[in-house]
Amino acid sequence: MTNNNKVALVVGASRGIGRQVAIDLAKNGYAVVVAAKSTSDAYATKPFPPDPNSSQSTISTVEREIREAGGQAIAVSVDTRDPDSIQRMLDETVKVYGHLDVLVYNPGAIWWASVENTPTKRYQLMQSVNALGLYASVQSALPYFKANGWKGRIIVVSPPIYSRFFRGKTAYAMGKVGMSVLTKGLAMDWEREGKKDMAITSIWPACSIESAATGQITSTDPEAVKDLRKPTIYSDAILAMLEAPVERVNGQLELDEDFLRSYKGVTDFSKYSVVPGAVPRRIMPAVMPDLTVAEQADEGRRTDSTKLRASKL
Repeated sequence: MTNNNKVALVVGASRGIGRQVAIDLAKNGYAVVVAAKSTSDAYATKPFPPDPNSSQSTISTVEREIREAGGQAIAVSVDTRDPDSIQRMLDETVKVYGHLDVLVYNPGAIWWASVENTPTKRYQLMQSVNALGLYASVQSALPYFKANGWKGRIIVVSPPIYSRFFRGKTAYAMGKVGMSVLTKGLAMDWEREGKKDMAITSIWPACSIESAATGQITSTDPEAVKDLRKPTIYSDAILAMLEAPVERVNGQLELDEDFLRSYKGVTDFSKYSVVPGAVPRRIMPAVMPDLTVAEQADEGRRTDSTKLRASKL
């Protein structure tokens, strides 16, 4: 079918941040594909809407929330560990809505521990859901962005690159930083290829966000809730990124608070505090390192493996 709205695919949208992003994109006129692994009978869920950070919140209930608020949405189940499942998700998105404008990749497998205390199977799971899932989603989306005249945006939930992030969670950081490397590298590809209407941007929270993951912390330390922000800060920042010029956001590794401050001029973030009047502790550095080098423009003799392989056939 043909859809005149912009179409956004939000992967990892069953609860927490992803749910909020999907709902707010719909409120702002996007037709939204709500994708994740969990499904349910949304009309049997009581009370409705469910706690957004509970297992009762699924892509089915999020789809219902959006539709009952007057928005457009479909729910598509996906296993982000499986590239074939990801391909089916992209195909279904375009089959239903006719095109793709925005891809938001939000899923995240988390295990914060030392290398010694991170089993290989846990590492494999994180790599599959985080780095591999993103890569497969981008690969499956690119032909549809090409069909759209190379016009589109990709938003990746991954961090700025700095050494403190690796401490105490090295296995997790390897995947998440890899996602940020994809943001940087794909942006450079597009710049080199003259794709002036494509942008990929990473976003990460400056302060902890209320979610199922942080709920595990506050369940044992009730005072920790004072350090949480509502997920609306994330969706507000993403909406601002989507309206920003390509040259402002392509290849950038942004923090939600800092982007809203620099691009939208926001100075008062009190409305995002979970506890009214509380000032959540910032968990990110105030200034990030510059990843460029003096020889940034010098690529030397560039190697293209696809051309090398073709020459041997």
